[in-house]
Amino acid sequence: MTRYTTFQDFWPFYLREHAQPGTRLMHYIGTTIGLSLVLYGLVTGKLIWLLGFPLAGYAFTWASHAFIEHNKPATFTYPLWSLAADLRMWGCG
Repeated sequence: MTRYTTFQDFWPFYLREHAQPGTRLMHYIGTTIGLSLVLYGLVTGKLIWLLGFPLAGYAFTWASHAFIEHNKPATFTYPLWSLAADLRMWGCG
């Protein structure tokens, strides 16, 4: 198994692990919902809503890996880079 030491090297791997359009769509939906919950929590001051980001994000993304992409989410090996890559992919959306 290749160990990535830079985000620049990790990014192409991340994209390969998200090759199916359905996987990317599910990530986009989960990230959008998660970011919306963060924004809501910050605007209203109800910080409990910040917990919605990982719950919404992971529910959609892990389901897409299990049922569409049929691979292991990169989150388990590269949690911070995976989050950064997911936000980057979302920004490309």
